[in-house]
Amino acid sequence: MALNQVDLTIPAGRVVGLVGPNGAGKSTLLNMACGLLEPTSGTLRVLGSRPAESAAHLARVGFVAQDTPVYPSFSVADHLRLGSRLNPSWDQGLAERRIAQVGLNPDQRAGGLSGGQRAQLALTIAAAKRPELLIFDEPAAALDPLARRGFMESVVEFVAELGASAVLSSHLISDIERACDHLVVLCEARIQVAGKVRDLLAGHHRLVARQGELDRLPADVEVIQTEHHGQFSRALVRTQAPPSSIPCQIESVTLEELVLGYMSRANTASAVPAAAWEEAR
Repeated sequence: MALNQVDLTIPAGRVVGLVGPNGAGKSTLLNMACGLLEPTSGTLRVLGSRPAESAAHLARVGFVAQDTPVYPSFSVADHLRLGSRLNPSWDQGLAERRIAQVGLNPDQRAGGLSGGQRAQLALTIAAAKRPELLIFDEPAAALDPLARRGFMESVVEFVAELGASAVLSSHLISDIERACDHLVVLCEARIQVAGKVRDLLAGHHRLVARQGELDRLPADVEVIQTEHHGQFSRALVRTQAPPSSIPCQIESVTLEELVLGYMSRANTASAVPAAAWEEAR
């Protein structure tokens, strides 16, 4: 999936949630940030350098992929020993403490671990590098709800302990609400909206009014999505000050409503009308 004019600043010590539909470019972006893919055009810099340009730069980034890869024939302790040999900033004390906290047996082979246990092992290895940036590409996608919650709690704890930044890709808004304080919505290869979750929720509102009333909104009110139900219209808008000149009901929005609104707008904008398609032919 191509990406177009993606420019992100990841705040230190924060967890940034990256959401968007399948095919939006989330995995492409994260794999390029880790150096697993190279952009065909344009430039990409992570922590001030080209991704994976050196062993020193690789040590500054921790990555957990969707399948939380581990070596099935290696024991938990083997994984920690391998991590200590490959990473100059390896924190053995942190790794052993976290393994004990989540109840992993050091002698257990990784192939015999549950999905949640493998995810916790992969997370521990990534964090014990003591990276400045942690990247997670849907790492809890296959976990049951209890294991997901434990994994997300561990992400938050690691970020706080390390003082690192983190980017977490997820399809579930509940994951974002539980772990993230920043949000990035990526659709149609572009960033649709980005910012602190708290500020985004404060700056978006749902307006409900009779049809036609919302056609007269002030210029400083950005309409994200409009729905019509009978005699009434509902609009998701972005504005710091809801309009007082329009007779409408003003409602707060949830994070899910905000994300779906931007995804719907991007999907609508990318659709080619049938008439335009016929003209193009």
